[in-house]
Amino acid sequence: MAVYTHFGSMSGLVREIVYEGFSRLQNNFSMVKETDDPVADLCVHGRAYRGNALANSYLYSAMFGGEALAGFELTEEDRQHGRYVLASIVNCVNRCVDTGRFRQADVGMVAHHMWFAMHGLVNLELGRYLIEPWGAKECFETQLVTLVVGAGDDLETATESVAVSGERYAVELEA
Repeated sequence: MAVYTHFGSMSGLVREIVYEGFSRLQNNFSMVKETDDPVADLCVHGRAYRGNALANSYLYSAMFGGEALAGFELTEEDRQHGRYVLASIVNCVNRCVDTGRFRQADVGMVAHHMWFAMHGLVNLELGRYLIEPWGAKECFETQLVTLVVGAGDDLETATESVAVSGERYAVELEA
């Protein structure tokens, strides 16, 4: 009865679970400090995405419609509620282009590619598909470098920014 009193239905409860998941993700993204290295900032966002998914795997699955809980299906409004978190990624990509670290491109599309890549890797990690010698940590680190080099950064600078992002993430978000 409490579910119906507070949420109206089981679908109402699941919708609130989805919104809570995106709220936690947005909270993690908001903790990323902007620095003079936009590529490292972008990589910290990638780490925050992964960290949030691993810490909240039950929410993560519901957020993206991976589980049909109580017959609930995401609506377009529900999906739009989740899309707003991409704004900080678009901002980072724009800064990467503006500083010359990434080549000129549609920053929204580049941000989406970053999201696709992180989402796919995290889904494989949560499903325990990534095994040694290509475990989740190794795949994640090399994927960050590959993504930013693919967007236009040079390998040496990208590798350095990815390393810095790992140190920053440990201080800014894991602490």
